[in-house]
Amino acid sequence: MDSDNRSEIAFFDVETSVPSRVGQGFALLEFGSILVCPQKLVEIHSYSTLVRPTDLSVVSVASVRCNGITRDAVAAAPSFADVADKVFDILNGRVWAGHNIVRFDCVRIREAFAAIGRTAPEPKGTIDSLALLTQKFGRRAGNMKMATLATYFGLGKQTHRSLDDVRMNLEVLKYCATVLFLESSLPDILIASSMASPSTTRRSPSNRRASLGETIVYTNSPSSVLTFANNQPLSPPSGNAEPEVQNPIGPNTEKPDPFNMLQLIDQMNVEPDTTMEERLVLESPEGCSSYDGFLEPDEVLIPSMTATLVPYYRGSQKIQLVHKDVILQLCCAKLKVRFGVSSKFVDHAGRPRLSIVLDPSPSLSLVLDACDHLAQRLSVESGSSSEWRPVVTRKINFLNSSTIRLHIPSVANGDNAIYSTEMYQKEASGNTQKLVFSRLDTTELDSLFVPGTLVDAFFSLDVYDYQQYAGIRLVAKKLIIHS
Repeated sequence: MDSDNRSEIAFFDVETSVPSRVGQGFALLEFGSILVCPQKLVEIHSYSTLVRPTDLSVVSVASVRCNGITRDAVAAAPSFADVADKVFDILNGRVWAGHNIVRFDCVRIREAFAAIGRTAPEPKGTIDSLALLTQKFGRRAGNMKMATLATYFGLGKQTHRSLDDVRMNLEVLKYCATVLFLESSLPDILIASSMASPSTTRRSPSNRRASLGETIVYTNSPSSVLTFANNQPLSPPSGNAEPEVQNPIGPNTEKPDPFNMLQLIDQMNVEPDTTMEERLVLESPEGCSSYDGFLEPDEVLIPSMTATLVPYYRGSQKIQLVHKDVILQLCCAKLKVRFGVSSKFVDHAGRPRLSIVLDPSPSLSLVLDACDHLAQRLSVESGSSSEWRPVVTRKINFLNSSTIRLHIPSVANGDNAIYSTEMYQKEASGNTQKLVFSRLDTTELDSLFVPGTLVDAFFSLDVYDYQQYAGIRLVAKKLIIHS
């Protein structure tokens, strides 16, 4: 069939084994897909199959606990090579849709085809409902897990089986679209009462500063129309002043139809590759070029630290760590490099996500542990069920076992990308020279961040809650490398 005429949306999901050791990949255990008419949002075809992995031992206890697929269940199933033609025919040339598919399911499909020496199918477009709903629906339902969204709308329990999950995914999208459609259709006089409805986010008495009364325009505004003018976020209200609500859609302007999936495809293709995790880096506090306001660990008074919820991306909120009413940023001299540059992971644009592992000083560990405690407590109180990952990693029975991971972010620069971290090299004589990079070059960084090298680090503490994991991400703003 001509791929230009394949108008159906292919919702798909894969179930995989759970890696039980470092370096072990994901083995495909199940593929399920439904083809959906984009005009009527009805299922017109379905397909699912278990897949026998090359090595049955990868189906571990943890894997079975995750999705219920046992070794016996896949032992008699076809191999991926046996079903590759069918999977290719379903996916190739169609719009792909699913929850968190860009970072997981799409990668697993390409790996599976590469493993049998075949060219992988290519999508005509991609709708990742994790990114889409985070942008359009916000976190009013809690975290963005499919199970949480399904519970919010009363759709039952997620089974973590491919065909069930894609059908649930479609229903969640329908419900979210309906809510957004109704909100965008309300007369202006009813908008205030709609936004004042109870929030699903739980708040403790200590968190009343972030209550609906102060963040109403960000947490529950209809279809992002009230939140954004010209695609820019409204400034947070100060004091007791009422936020000024600007509506960029004039009285004679046609409103977008939330039910039109083809419009959603166009939107996702315009801005597909900026994940929430990336925005935590790109939207970090400005004014760091002078490096004023960075505190050494010994300057931090732990009783003066707080964690607060602040307005964030299109109606969502994020946790911010504050010291004496100022955003907490830290600097620490002569941290030793434990492990050099890691480029194991890449972003949607194919750029490596770079990081280095350092040995923290005792005073830095103490401050970061306090930050962890504050942020994790507020995360739980705010309704998140994501697994919290401590910012300081410790291994028992090892000397100097504490480590921290410092991220070196990059930004697009035309056709290339450059580091957004300022880097300097300090010679033994005391002279400091700024390092200039025209592009990302991990080989060049490898020669700088050799294990044992001392580094002066200036970094922000960005709290993330993304894809079932939460924690504090240390983002390097300035690094001084000692020769």
